[in-house]
Amino acid sequence: MQPELKSIDVFEATDSPSMLNIGCGRTYHPGWLNLDLRSTNPDVVEHDITRGIPCPSGTITAVYHSHVLEHLKPEQGVELLKECYRVLQPGGILRVVVPDLERIAYLYLNIHEQAWKGETQAQKDYDWIKLELLDQMVRESSGGRMGRYMAAADIQDSEFVRSRVGDEFWLCRSADSENGPKPKGRNRINRFSYNLREKLVRGWARFLLGDSAVSAIDEGLFRSRGEIHRWMYDRFSLRELCTNIGFETFEVMSATTSKIENFSEFELDSVGETVRKPDSLFIECHKTALPVSTNRRAS
Repeated sequence: MQPELKSIDVFEATDSPSMLNIGCGRTYHPGWLNLDLRSTNPDVVEHDITRGIPCPSGTITAVYHSHVLEHLKPEQGVELLKECYRVLQPGGILRVVVPDLERIAYLYLNIHEQAWKGETQAQKDYDWIKLELLDQMVRESSGGRMGRYMAAADIQDSEFVRSRVGDEFWLCRSADSENGPKPKGRNRINRFSYNLREKLVRGWARFLLGDSAVSAIDEGLFRSRGEIHRWMYDRFSLRELCTNIGFETFEVMSATTSKIENFSEFELDSVGETVRKPDSLFIECHKTALPVSTNRRAS
């Protein structure tokens, strides 16, 4: 990552918000500076976070990112958290939301044990919890087996699945495949150009190496687009990572609790009592409030 990015005018163009939402997707608030790789809304700034955070150092009071860290390679995740530390003011708050590996592993082992003993509901839930553990790391196409499972007409354990994934369940169940707005203007032109180049590459690969090469290219392109999980975190590994960077007061929170002032009003993690991503680990930590004094008493 580049510590000082040239696109700092992005920060200035948004009336200098003091709170930053990274990788916001469909969940954002106009009171924050919202960044995402693709933007179709004026309240969202299009930016690739692997190039750094486009904010001056020490200017942000709170940084938030939900289900972003696991989509980065571990070393990229470290760099992102370092960037979060850089842009935060002394005493600023970092709030991170990720899939909770500890909870998923616990549920998998518990459900597996109950299913082995013949418990009927556990046998229904087993397939889902195994998918939740593995699918987003190994899938080869968008939505993966999890998407197909949730969309199936004969789903057997919808209550359990919904309790795990929240509103994503209804997105997959919807008959409307247009889950998000289409890119417009320059974004649409760029997408058309990219798709044309992909088509040419596939054509040459099929000509030179056959259909298996085209399949390998398609899988590689899909896995590079950010949908898959490249790493997983639990409260221990995340605490070690954050404290090694320099963050303090690491705390496990809930979707509805935060040290960020009026956080629930922004409806980023919950809407009322409804949690957007129930399968998550919510943590907060602070940047050191005061620099360590280097003053020495004159002798």
